[in-house]
Amino acid sequence: MPLSHTLDRLDVSFDDAHSVANAGLILPATLAAHLGIEQAANEVVDLGDRPGYFQPGAKVMTFLHALIAGAECIDDADVLRSGSTSSVLGHRVLAPSTLGTFLRSFSFGHVRQLDRLSEVAMARAWAAGAGPGSGPMTIDIDSTICGVHSHAKQGAAYGYTKVLGYHPLLATRAQTGEVLHVRMRKGSANTGRGAERFVNELVGRVRRAGAAGQLTLRGDCGFWSKHVTGACRRHRVRFSITVRQTTRVRAAIEAIAETAWVEIEYSPDAVAQVAETVLGDDRLIVRRVRNLDDQGELFFDWRFHAFVTDRPGDLFELEADHRDHAVVELAIRDLKEGAGLRHCPSGRFHANGAWLVLTAVAHNLVRWVASLGLGLRTPLVIKTQRRRLITLPGRWTTSARRSRLSLPQDWPWEEEFMAALGRLRTLPFAA
Repeated sequence: MPLSHTLDRLDVSFDDAHSVANAGLILPATLAAHLGIEQAANEVVDLGDRPGYFQPGAKVMTFLHALIAGAECIDDADVLRSGSTSSVLGHRVLAPSTLGTFLRSFSFGHVRQLDRLSEVAMARAWAAGAGPGSGPMTIDIDSTICGVHSHAKQGAAYGYTKVLGYHPLLATRAQTGEVLHVRMRKGSANTGRGAERFVNELVGRVRRAGAAGQLTLRGDCGFWSKHVTGACRRHRVRFSITVRQTTRVRAAIEAIAETAWVEIEYSPDAVAQVAETVLGDDRLIVRRVRNLDDQGELFFDWRFHAFVTDRPGDLFELEADHRDHAVVELAIRDLKEGAGLRHCPSGRFHANGAWLVLTAVAHNLVRWVASLGLGLRTPLVIKTQRRRLITLPGRWTTSARRSRLSLPQDWPWEEEFMAALGRLRTLPFAA
């Protein structure tokens, strides 16, 4: 009998009350329990007498686990209420209608309360072994466009990309891909708008969380201003920021002697050379590139890329390190690709600001599962981690007063899953 005919005769029903849709959520749920995130949310988030004020911790945890499972809108949280899925989460799962009411109650001040919650979670995770300790840490700052498809979205506007949406600021940890700080902004906001205050808050957050070593801030030309570099100097943070090709910068580049340019390894279809000079009190490091395609051979023309830095060290190492600023795009990709930042669910600006912070915390929980549970020190694509360890089916049963979570036999990543679960369960509980 053809296989298609066999499948046509297969009986299908939704009647298994013991099934678990995303059994791998037990990993971030275990970590969140040891970090005490629900209790911290109940202490930090206070909506007063606004709708949805009761039990903010359970609502926050419902959001976080839905986002980790790949939720892109509030209604997607309903997957946590299917079968026995809630049994692996360790908290009460709220309905999407309740979550929506909760989110719409946020003002700017309440979003700042969520900022405080994300800082508490980060400090506890870093204290458990995920942090930089006294070692150096590189921070990448960038902005991104969160497109929307409705003019009813409060604060959404057209910016320099001509895309309707929001324009949030993000800071990520280069070594791990963690999101260190976020801030929602209107779509018409300039790239550098609010950057000085953002840097001030960012440095304070990571210092309080336990980063005791040298900090280095990397950014593109949108953050090149005396305000950002001044904030870095005040906080004794090294910086490496791309500059715009202003008249002053071009004059400094043109003054570089031809003999000062040194060729470096680059892509096979281009030639690149670097040199350095000064711009004010800072080093100005310049890379010039010429393509080797037909157009490049016909028109001998260099393209210049320059950045200012106050960092000591070898010219070539600093230039290569600055190019690595591009890793911030990988963190932004993980926030958007099949994840929460792909969509801003509410018509209210501050509700979307709260959604942004919750998305960052969910992102970090997955990162911490990788670092604390799997022992990984380099970022793993969250889409891959979600597929291997989170979105696997399971079955919850109870016998002789003992509960059991049964997972698929011959799962390719069984060993990594069990090792991660074992390590997470050994973490101390937050006081």
